Amino acid sequence: MTRKVTARRAVLAAERRFKRAKIYFGHGTDNARDEAVFLVFHALGLAFEVSDAILDAPLTEPQVSAVETLIATRIRERRPAAYLTRRMWFAGHEFYVDENVLVPRSPIAELILDKFQPWLGRVAPTRILDIGTGSGCIAIAAALAFPAARIDATDISPGALQVAARNIECHALGARVQVFEADLFPPAEGAVYDLIVANPPYVPPAERAALPTEYRHEPPGALFAEDDGLALVTRILANAARYLQPHGILVIDTGGTWPAVAAAFPQLDFTWVALRNGGDGIGVLTQRQLQDF
Repeated sequence: MTRKVTARRAVLAAERRFKRAKIYFGHGTDNARDEAVFLVFHALGLAFEVSDAILDAPLTEPQVSAVETLIATRIRERRPAAYLTRRMWFAGHEFYVDENVLVPRSPIAELILDKFQPWLGRVAPTRILDIGTGSGCIAIAAALAFPAARIDATDISPGALQVAARNIECHALGARVQVFEADLFPPAEGAVYDLIVANPPYVPPAERAALPTEYRHEPPGALFAEDDGLALVTRILANAARYLQPHGILVIDTGGTWPAVAAAFPQLDFTWVALRNGGDGIGVLTQRQLQDF
């Protein structure tokens, strides 16, 4: 007697297939089980909180086909699950994503949820700049964390800005979040901010060949930077002070290149954040620390 396919069995089968295929996890999930849940539930239109009765109900043939198509595509194409589903979560909020933007995953999400404490102290930011906004996830999450703040978000990619604009509209934040096509800093003269958040490209081009296939689906201009990954980080550090209020701070994600950043700029007294949820490379600097750089 053939056992009926259920959502639960589909998840377990997908998990086994992912492990055998040795696909890479790191664009929203970090293991085969979570990736299987994400894709199977998406194919079936299930919420993540679901009853055992639904998990164990027999699937229809079209449902089984939808699951199989998504799982097989993930294995065959090695595309991140977020690009297959066009959705990802960041700081507890859902965003639309496509291949014009990186899959949201910066540990800056943790700092947003903590409202950038203790570094902001008693300052309630009213102007925030998000450099390299991509999907707009950092700008939008910051706007939701600070309801009185206005956020400017920049990106050099028109495709990324279209994705960001779509997400801003979905979260009904058009009155407070403005996007600019710009090379790092916004074009308006005289703009100063209480908080600048930057997640620039920082991967050295020499590392490109060693990266898992999944990364090849992401826009290279959002991943790689010249000068061993330091080119854009250097420009941000050199110019941030004049865009910050005297009490302002810069929060910058330098990922795994943070030891190289620290070594390249020994005159800057970075605070490297100890993250509860894993990851590294988040540096914090005050306007005063940056102004003599």
